[in-house]
Amino acid sequence: MNSTRSNNNTKFLRDEYISRINRVIDYIELNIDKDLSLEKLAQVANFSRFHFHRIFRALMGETLNRYIQRIRVERAALQLITNPKKTITEIAFDCGFSGSAPFARAFKDFFKMSASEWRSRGHLQESNMRKIKSKEGKTISKIRQDFDVSSYYIDAITQNQIWRITMKNKPDVQVEVKDMPDLHVAYVRHIGPYKGDSELFEKLFNKLMGWAGPRDLLRFPDTQVLAVYQDDPKITDEAKLRTSACITVPKNTPVEGEVGYMTVPGGKYAAARFELSSDEYEEAWNAVFGGWLPTSGYQPDDRLCYELYHNDPKEHPENKCIVDICIPVKPL
Repeated sequence: MNSTRSNNNTKFLRDEYISRINRVIDYIELNIDKDLSLEKLAQVANFSRFHFHRIFRALMGETLNRYIQRIRVERAALQLITNPKKTITEIAFDCGFSGSAPFARAFKDFFKMSASEWRSRGHLQESNMRKIKSKEGKTISKIRQDFDVSSYYIDAITQNQIWRITMKNKPDVQVEVKDMPDLHVAYVRHIGPYKGDSELFEKLFNKLMGWAGPRDLLRFPDTQVLAVYQDDPKITDEAKLRTSACITVPKNTPVEGEVGYMTVPGGKYAAARFELSSDEYEEAWNAVFGGWLPTSGYQPDDRLCYELYHNDPKEHPENKCIVDICIPVKPL
């Protein structure tokens, strides 16, 4: 009995620490352009300054300052490619740097090249995207050839823009640009590799559903299931990738332990619907970014990408998931 109580108490304490660190991660994500002082973040975590710094490093594997600097630089690296009309100085300020000089030093420290070099010949640049391989070995340029925009129209009822996309050897894909609402979600977060790991996502969602079920949070007919991606796997080191298994919940739903709460900002999104096996997600994401997006008149916006799930793959005749890949966009 004492052993059981001890184990339960240890799990409670561990979950409480994870919960507090998750709150800090979410706060940094939403306030990356603001002053993120140790004092403020320690308040968010409800730890003392001294203990918070040590706890953060122990749980995240890097110091608080290094983590903030990395997130800012990675956000800037993405903007340099996706926002070609934005100056480097503007991007530096948007990502929370006090000026161009400290930004230049930080960027070179992380990527071993200047921001201007990254923009002109960085590994995400269009001229080098042909070198990025999908799981089946197809290049982005090859994916473009296999991904034909066959039609485009404005829906008479919703006024949303809709593309009909033809993919070789696959069912046609519909891409719709529409306004999405804010999504208030409960989540269980994973930090580390996740590519093609269906067992990992099943574990995350089982843990989340096991928490939500007894609290009657799965009884709502409009409950949505999604996975949110906070990092770009082509920029962030695989070991530091953040992804969150989520369900929508009423606003300000109380959470505890490993289960966190956040709001996924709404706005204009491109939603591409696929039917995918667990090993086809990378190809689908590449098809949207490399095939549809460059011909759409849109560019990615600086909000969270996510996958919105519409079925249980175990109930699909081919064990496939019907999913919307949702990418925040703005006019090019």
